[in-house]
Amino acid sequence: MKKNAQKLGAVMVAGLFLAVLSGCQKEGPAETAGKKLDAAVGNTSDAIGDATEKAGDKLEEAGDSIKDATRSDGK
Repeated sequence: MKKNAQKLGAVMVAGLFLAVLSGCQKEGPAETAGKKLDAAVGNTSDAIGDATEKAGDKLEEAGDSIKDATRSDGK
């Protein structure tokens, strides 16, 4: 799941980057804004990926704790 989110974010950033690059040669205010938007999307994508990974790790740890607790009760 987290790899899909990271791939989607990377594809979105790449698409926006290519759209900006395919525009006119001279950089104007729209191009500057596009670059800032690309950077913001990239940062947001990274943050979402990191948060998703941390949440997954915590859920896995909780699941392991539950398994351990149920195993010790059954002995």
